[in-house]
Amino acid sequence: MKVVGGAAAIVAGACLLAYATQHHSLGRPGNAKLGILAALGAGVLWGTMYVPYRKAYISGMNPLSFVTVFTFGELGTTIALGAHFHGGLGNLCLELGKARPALFWLFLGGFCWVLGDLFQQYAAKYIGISRGIPLSNTNQLWGLAWGALVFGELAGLGLDARLLVIGGSLIMIAGAVAISFAEAPASEQAAWKKAMERECARYHMDASRVAASLRGEEAPANAKPKRHWWEALVVLAAIGIFVWLALNATRQQMAFNRAWMTVLAVISLVFLVVCGTVLWRRTRFS
Repeated sequence: MKVVGGAAAIVAGACLLAYATQHHSLGRPGNAKLGILAALGAGVLWGTMYVPYRKAYISGMNPLSFVTVFTFGELGTTIALGAHFHGGLGNLCLELGKARPALFWLFLGGFCWVLGDLFQQYAAKYIGISRGIPLSNTNQLWGLAWGALVFGELAGLGLDARLLVIGGSLIMIAGAVAISFAEAPASEQAAWKKAMERECARYHMDASRVAASLRGEEAPANAKPKRHWWEALVVLAAIGIFVWLALNATRQQMAFNRAWMTVLAVISLVFLVVCGTVLWRRTRFS
């Protein structure tokens, strides 16, 4: 009941936020309805990605490996769609060349997204999809904070709409709290164990090692993968791309509140350092 009720509260809060802000569309009046429909469509399609989540983590797959495969899949799909809608790969490259002054900021945003996705993967692995995903989707509250406080998107709302926004946010927070207090009973843990054993038997994997991975315990020293020299080249190439883009970057003309941006950026860094340190000490990112 805590999980289902909490998830329902998060959805209800999100719908309340959408209703409160639908008359404050950034374009034509009809854009608000289109935006809400697009958001609902995104939620439905994103829901399908938890099928491979489940498959990966009951077999002990490392979230770092999963995100790597997932990201390459996203990049491949996006490049294919971009090439199609721009009339070919050459035209897509021309469009990207025109946007080069802004590419560094886009890459930086993608870098932050990947870090957040890694945390979500570990949440799904250690507390399950039904708990980890609704909790991580409280990113809606952070999106609301950036949009309202930093970019002033809700500046034109009246008192009634502002109260609805606050109420929707509080409902979402209450739902997240409810889910966080929902512990997995013995029956659910037994179901996880049976699923893990079934995967190990199917793919001839070491059951003890997979069980240790699901508990967040570091693999034995003799089971650690050997590092290769070319891995360092991959890291250097990635850093080099960011440096090259930064050298060509220009300051983008955007209206924003510097004070609130600083506050939210500091909070984000604190969460990153604290949560990352705790996860490293407990699991060594296993």
